[in-house]
Amino acid sequence: MIKEGIKQRFLAAAVQAAPVFLNKDETIGKVCSLIEEAGGNGAQLIVFPEAFIPTYPFWPKDLGSGPERKLVLDAFTELYKNSIEIPSSDTDKICEVARKAGAYVVIGVNEKEGGTLYNTMLFIDNKGSIMGKHRKLLSIDSEKCVWAGMGGAKDVRVFETELGRIGGFFCYEHHLTLAKYAMFMKGEQIHAGLWAGHGFVKPTMDFASRQYAFEGQVFVIVSSMYVDEGMIPDTFPLKSYTKWDFPGGSGIINPRGEYIAGPLYDKEGILYAEIDMDMIIRAKAVIDSVGHFSRPDIFQLIIKDEQGEGQLKFSEEYRELKHHIDRLSKRQDSIEAKLEEILSKLSR
Repeated sequence: MIKEGIKQRFLAAAVQAAPVFLNKDETIGKVCSLIEEAGGNGAQLIVFPEAFIPTYPFWPKDLGSGPERKLVLDAFTELYKNSIEIPSSDTDKICEVARKAGAYVVIGVNEKEGGTLYNTMLFIDNKGSIMGKHRKLLSIDSEKCVWAGMGGAKDVRVFETELGRIGGFFCYEHHLTLAKYAMFMKGEQIHAGLWAGHGFVKPTMDFASRQYAFEGQVFVIVSSMYVDEGMIPDTFPLKSYTKWDFPGGSGIINPRGEYIAGPLYDKEGILYAEIDMDMIIRAKAVIDSVGHFSRPDIFQLIIKDEQGEGQLKFSEEYRELKHHIDRLSKRQDSIEAKLEEILSKLSR
């Protein structure tokens, strides 16, 4: 369960902050400063909020076909122009600061590929290399008007690190039940939960994060934005159309579903907590959702990856089992035929 070479204890940091609204370069500068601060305080894993670069699209996405339609398209254009490509000189800056800090970094970004935007989680190791990314599997509500791109099976992944197996989801992905279980099956131990910090989602962020930790026996590092109206330039055309209620709710939760730091509301800050891997063992002694507290004889989850490898793995197991059943069935038919033949001879 806990591999050799994995650190027994380390310090994790959950960042609660606001981006420099719709300004990629200045937001990246803020990210680098926060990594330096958290790394300087001993954090070896630093988690940032959803879509932090250059911002989450808080504004209304559809104001009809009247004059306001232009304002929506203007906002999308600014978001696109300030989004990043992976990899790029933008990600290089973050990677270099992560290397100097000697810390793993997980951060939410708006990723552009061609003319399409993705809500993407970027994973950087403590050597300054990109381990990979997770594209949001399914946007919710009006997010679909911005993030037309969706992730695939390859985005349901965990990364092997010296801190343990690290993975992550965005906000309402924590309600994709089968995706959650897939992460547990892959052995996730440290989960980055990235949120935008909406006020109406405040209770959801709390119970979804705590349930994820308890259900999967994992540590959850919750990172959320905190944004108020005063942080938004008056020049932003949709400022008056938007309710700026984003109080945050960042925290760090142990595998029993208990906060060991936070939750933090109504201000920016960095939360720290020690991650003790023994807590995972203690939690799994009671409930191991992919072990002794599961019923694989009744339930099975099939993950279809881009090449069908996950499907193939499960299909081979199924075919092998079916082959044995078919062979036993034929043997049974043969035995029954022999018995009938013997009984027929005895009855003469």
